[in-house]
Amino acid sequence: MKRSIALIACIVGAAAGGHAVGAEAWPSKAVTIIVPFPAGGGTDAFVRPLAQQLGAQLGHSVVVDNRGGAGGTVGAAIAARAQPDGYTFFVGGAHHAIAPSFYKGLTYDIEKDFVPVTLIAQPPQIIVAAPTEPFSDLKGLIDHARRQPGKLNFGSAGNGTSHHLAGELFKLQAGVDIAHVPYTGAGPMLLALMGSQVDLAFDGLGSSAQHIRAGKIKPLAVAASQRSSAFPDVPTAAEAGLPGYEVSTWYAMWAPKGTPQPIVERMYAEVQKALGTPEIKKVWLSNGSEVPRYTSAEFGKYLHDEVQRWAKVAKDAGIKAD
Repeated sequence: MKRSIALIACIVGAAAGGHAVGAEAWPSKAVTIIVPFPAGGGTDAFVRPLAQQLGAQLGHSVVVDNRGGAGGTVGAAIAARAQPDGYTFFVGGAHHAIAPSFYKGLTYDIEKDFVPVTLIAQPPQIIVAAPTEPFSDLKGLIDHARRQPGKLNFGSAGNGTSHHLAGELFKLQAGVDIAHVPYTGAGPMLLALMGSQVDLAFDGLGSSAQHIRAGKIKPLAVAASQRSSAFPDVPTAAEAGLPGYEVSTWYAMWAPKGTPQPIVERMYAEVQKALGTPEIKKVWLSNGSEVPRYTSAEFGKYLHDEVQRWAKVAKDAGIKAD
């Protein structure tokens, strides 16, 4: 009996030691980050610079794999089924806090099938208009929409995305009727907006910033309590006449459930290190985001609160998947 107990103790000790060694040796090959949207959107604006920095820190390539579709849920489902060996991570965002109350047939649970790593960016959303629109501020938009109910439309990155729900929240708070036009991602949506194929968008500042600077779309208001340091001349929604309208298009990293905890902790530490570099700080500032500092547990709590918040908006707006 004593020998059996000793043998079991040795096996358990070896297993624990193996996890520790595995974390120290990780990675020994390229790491993949699944992004559930087409290239060119707000997620890419943050994850690609981060992946490059992480690759330099880890000594192995960090590859971004864009898997768009169904408001980010296709890529999330793929990530949830990935081998939990520390070589696949998932970067999604606010859309994935909305999906549970919008898509009833999800094959994954964002809170149960993933391990939260950390929040990586938290840019505010911004209300932007096509360059040909007759209004140039939020009051002009609201007045125009009230005079012609149902005539204006807004694009989104897909049904159930943060762009969609931000638009629905705007309609509720402003008391206007604006039609929703879903696209397959923020990139295609912005192309349509720049080409005046849609009138408006409620976009994350990360993906709109470059087009605002180029004069290809018009910023009307920032959906935040304070003006963005990247665009100090653009008023907040409250300043522009719509108090209480605040939406963040946040982006975060998860690991598939079952990923060894030492590897999750190592990736968390590497992400925090990357977010502290001057190069990443410069990109984040340019994209209108501060550098968030959340522990994995704090991000898990934040995610839960966001799921509850957007469930209420979806219910109040009476929306569901088409």
